[in-house]
Amino acid sequence: MAIFIGERLPDATLFEVGPDGHQLVSLHDKLRGRKVVVFAVAGAFADICNLSHMPGYMRNMEAFAAKGVDEVICLSVNDPLVMKAWGKATGAFSAGVTLLADTNSGFTSGTGMNFDFPDDGMIARSKRYAMVVEDGLVLTLQEEIHAGMCEVSTAPAILELL
Repeated sequence: MAIFIGERLPDATLFEVGPDGHQLVSLHDKLRGRKVVVFAVAGAFADICNLSHMPGYMRNMEAFAAKGVDEVICLSVNDPLVMKAWGKATGAFSAGVTLLADTNSGFTSGTGMNFDFPDDGMIARSKRYAMVVEDGLVLTLQEEIHAGMCEVSTAPAILELL
């Protein structure tokens, strides 16, 4: 099942990762009554994710807040320890970006946003996308069509939609 604009996101239990550790959270509870931007990356430390996607969101946190966004979440199919190292290395934690680890690709696969690229060692990973979600309802969804591209799901592109 793919996610679509106008649909409610399914609930999932994910790991919220912080500089001091991680804990299980319900995505449904996290989104309830809030306007949130969720952007997904193929993997922590992957070139485009690390050098372009994450830094763009980090630089624009104030602009998102000014547009009424309560939280910016980065979701990836990685384990919490990798996400923690990535959050520290990029400065995502100090910038205020929330990191969620979809360790078993359950949410990602369940929403049809998964892909496999075995030649590059990437199995059951997330496509690169971004969405604006209000109270769990998908208001916008920008999926990168071509692997290796980061255009429609960037922070400036999502800010334009807001």
